[in-house]
Amino acid sequence: MNQRLIFRWIHIIVSVPIYGYIYSPFEKLPQYAHPTRFVFFPLMVLTGLLMWKGHLLRRIISNRSA
Repeated sequence: MNQRLIFRWIHIIVSVPIYGYIYSPFEKLPQYAHPTRFVFFPLMVLTGLLMWKGHLLRRIISNRSA
């Protein structure tokens, strides 16, 4: 539960710059493009996947270590 809460807040915080990228004026897009594409969007996708299917990943990792 605590880990999911952390992933949720990271997901929300990282998605804010993506909204800024989408709704910013066209002149300011080049300065937001690289951080949005290579940092914020992959982090948002990763945290979303971990919230959605993280229980399966933890189960696979725990079975391998046993």
